Amino acid sequence: MKREIQFLVVDDHPVFRRGLVALIENERTYVVMDEVGSVQEALQALEKGLPDIALIDISLIGQSGLDLVKTIKASYPQVVVLIISMHDEVVYAERSLKAGARGYVMKHEAASVMKEAIKTVLSGKMYLSPVMRDRLLESIFVQNEKENGSLVERLSDRELDVLRLIGQGYGAAEIAEVLNLSRKTVNTYRENIKEKLSIPNAGELRRFAIKWVHSRN
Repeated sequence: MKREIQFLVVDDHPVFRRGLVALIENERTYVVMDEVGSVQEALQALEKGLPDIALIDISLIGQSGLDLVKTIKASYPQVVVLIISMHDEVVYAERSLKAGARGYVMKHEAASVMKEAIKTVLSGKMYLSPVMRDRLLESIFVQNEKENGSLVERLSDRELDVLRLIGQGYGAAEIAEVLNLSRKTVNTYRENIKEKLSIPNAGELRRFAIKWVHSRN
């Protein structure tokens, strides 16, 4: 039998809160341990026992839900936080993630989206709408491009060739064939590029390379 997942629901609109509780408890392994409408009530609930996940609205009576998110992040880091809000995600999603939330969902989204968001953050991943995810990736790329633009100039000619081919969708074996190199040598160039551009992994390198190539077409 699967372990029950404990929820804390924090929203100052009783009708929406009850609907969210009903949605959660429709899942057999989900249990709402408490539902409250203010930051103070939420803190009191947390003192009684820690949930696995807290669903928090930004607009709460007397205090911002983001303040509660920051408190949970600092004092109860094991609690996963998902923001469910009526406010535009373009304005508040990034702020919520910086505060410590693992995801952001608009209240008007369908029940299936709410469930997907909950499962996503419980699995250890972040949840954002596809539009917001693309927007944040774009902003990250723009920032990285500003920071890394001069760093790209530090790449050797051959490393630049490898970066360009990665951005054009070539894999290591294909790059080796095009440049008449061994695959081991190509992988060495890839590692050198990641180090020089401060890029943490192969996936981020590929995304950076694709954006870099497209920005120059």
